[in-house]
Amino acid sequence: MSCAAVVLAAGGGRRYGMPKALVEYEGSLLVERAVRTARAACDVVLVVLGAQAVDVWRTADLSGATVLANKDWETGMASSLRTGLDGLRGFPGTVDAALVTLVDMPGMTPEALRAVAAHAAPGALAVATYDGVRGHPVLLGREHWAGVVETATGDEGARRYLTSHDVTEVDCTGLADPADLDVPPPGVPSAP
Repeated sequence: MSCAAVVLAAGGGRRYGMPKALVEYEGSLLVERAVRTARAACDVVLVVLGAQAVDVWRTADLSGATVLANKDWETGMASSLRTGLDGLRGFPGTVDAALVTLVDMPGMTPEALRAVAAHAAPGALAVATYDGVRGHPVLLGREHWAGVVETATGDEGARRYLTSHDVTEVDCTGLADPADLDVPPPGVPSAP
């Protein structure tokens, strides 16, 4: 089955103080790290940009990824998810499932992405769990895209849709660190 990664990297990073796509972490930008990780797990990678998209596009090495711009990024993650899924619909060839991951999870690994991607099928819904708690990545089979797009609002993304459907939980405990960077670590400036 064909699975494509969708990296959501459009947010303005209100709590962080700058777009997280432009945050440097251990020698590279978070968006570069997310794209590299996704490319190690999927042949097709789309990255959705929004806040300071031109700066991200000019600054970041996004080799091997198709860049999509979300003009409605300020309305929340749901608009970025819609942008990514719409982008996959127009992608050459058939993609059976979208593997959705976030830019602000530097501890994500190809192993965790592959574990969830292994469930790819047009009718599949799967989510990574860490010590029994749902997290990312999330796998959305093609047959569910319209329903996800219809129910996604604000910063919720696919959450509402997933709570009303059968979802395969994939234990990724120990495969990745599910923590996201909502605020700068102590001692790290929030903006250059």
